[in-house]
Amino acid sequence: MSTPTSQSFILRPLHDDDRVAYGEMVHDAFNTWYWQHGWGRGYFQCSPADAAVFYDIYNDLTPGCSVAAFSQNSGQLLGACFYHPRERHVSLGIMSVHTAHRGQGIGRALVNEIVRFTEEGGYPALRLVSSAMNMDSFSLYNRAGLIPRQKYHDMVIAVPATGDVGRQPLRERVRPATIDDVAAMAALEEEISGIRRELDYRYAIANPGGWLHAQVIESEAGGIEGWLVCVRHPALNMIGPGIARTEEGAAALILSALERFRGQKVLLVIPMDKRLLVETLYGWGARNVEIHLFQVRGEFQPFAGVSLPSFLPETG
Repeated sequence: MSTPTSQSFILRPLHDDDRVAYGEMVHDAFNTWYWQHGWGRGYFQCSPADAAVFYDIYNDLTPGCSVAAFSQNSGQLLGACFYHPRERHVSLGIMSVHTAHRGQGIGRALVNEIVRFTEEGGYPALRLVSSAMNMDSFSLYNRAGLIPRQKYHDMVIAVPATGDVGRQPLRERVRPATIDDVAAMAALEEEISGIRRELDYRYAIANPGGWLHAQVIESEAGGIEGWLVCVRHPALNMIGPGIARTEEGAAALILSALERFRGQKVLLVIPMDKRLLVETLYGWGARNVEIHLFQVRGEFQPFAGVSLPSFLPETG
């Protein structure tokens, strides 16, 4: 049902008929902001149609869990955000506002709706990862009560087409994840970061769109000590989300994932305080391109290991 507001827009969930407009808006909003802040060609170097993959994956994961602003006069899509309710938290997904309609309270209205959903649903926390470069974005979330808890390097690696990407002794323990790993993946993430998201693990393993890959690293004693998902798509090559007990285990998972991006560039979001992992990635040719902040409104358990976030899927 549409929700009237005091502004000149209404709020409602996105529908399949909005998919094309959503992809075009996300593509333009991100590319315009990053171009204005010195990124040259911008953030997305794909077609607007390709950017609709965010709608495809987010809506597949949690159908109907989006809030969008539409002009009351023209019906134009002005802004949208997905959110992801999980066992113990809600994740606020990628937020975008039409470039011609910034500064009109659209982002604030979208965030307020997701805060309301979180509170009324009794979820202990609302979580997100957002750019530390965008002060408007940071202020929007901080005013809504989201507190920075972790700082991340955004790193890009140009993966060579042939030859060694890097070396890590634990690489031989990494294997593809299977549906039988889901319970262990959930238990491990609960141990390390206090959340569970079994729907996400199952979706990545099933890989209905053919864009995702999930893997685990086995421990010497049996069981697993880390897992990692990656996405390869024209709109985004990215490694994450993932969890590992140790930095060495995280490095082995990343090294295995890098082999899926031969001859391409891939983005990773790496905790700044995990210096061994950061230095390992520098040794593999990683370079810094941005800084992101992990922010929480509500309960937060400090990480007891390595947490690697992502933007697609973005539910941790």
